[in-house]
Order: sequence, then structure tokens, then C-alpha cells
Amino acid sequence: MSKSVLPKVSKAKVSKAKVAKEKPAPKTTRKTSTKAAALKAQPDADKTLNMILSRLDDMKAEETVTIDLRGKSAYSDYMIVTTGRANRHVGAIAENVTKALKETGIKSIHVEGMPNCDWVLIDSGDVIVHVFRPEVREFYNLERMWTQGPTAAKAV
Repeated sequence: MSKSVLPKVSKAKVSKAKVAKEKPAPKTTRKTSTKAAALKAQPDADKTLNMILSRLDDMKAEETVTIDLRGKSAYSDYMIVTTGRANRHVGAIAENVTKALKETGIKSIHVEGMPNCDWVLIDSGDVIVHVFRPEVREFYNLERMWTQGPTAAKAV
């Protein structure tokens, strides 16, 4: 049997050594200039809306409708509903709009529906874009839901 050759260390020394290792390094904070902060700022909703409408026009999106949600919704200012001719066209429109949003500095873009491209939703925060195939748009009819005024419930 072999005996350990390591020197004996008291428990007090071990616990102090562990505490010293566990202390995190001091964090240094970096101050950004006002120019850098301005470049990182998200453009306002109207600029984002105009940029998206321009991209939709460039991509030959059809039947584009803009719905003003200010005062109706707390989560977005505008909703755009548009149509692509086929699945590939819907996907191409969505990719183009997403790319343009990233180029303008919008970081928190959420995209859903790209695998099937029947209905692609692009959420940029201030503006939400729905890109549909014609049949899917007709089925869901989002414009009717958001443009009609509130109606009273009918008694049966």
C-alpha cells in the first residue's frame, strides 16, 4: 500500500483558498458615446412602415393593406397584410423584408411560418407584417377583424 506524499493542509487554509477562487473578477463598464447610442436606436414606426412598404412594392407583393393599430392595440402601431402569388413568392417577400429590417438596425425581429410559406408573420415590434398565399388570406380574413368597429353581442 502506498502512502500519500502530499502535505497535510488544515481545513481553514482550504476554505480560504476556495473563497478566493470563487470571487468574481470586477466588471468593467463601457460607456458608449451618444453617436453610438443613436446608431443602435430603433427607427420610429413610420420610418419602419415606409421601408417595409417599399420592399413589398419592390418584391411585387399584391393587395397590400396597412392597418393603423394606434389606439387599438398596445403591442404594435401598424399591421401590414399582403399576398404573394405562391409559396416561393411568399418566402422571398418575407426574406427580403426581414433582411431590410436587420439592415436598418432592428434587432428583435421574430419570424414565423417560413418552412411552409403559406402564411409568414414578421414581427418587428412597431410593425407586424403578414404575408399570405391568396387562398390562406381569404380564409383567415385578418383585415375584416381589425378594420371593423366593435359590435354589440346579439341576444338569442
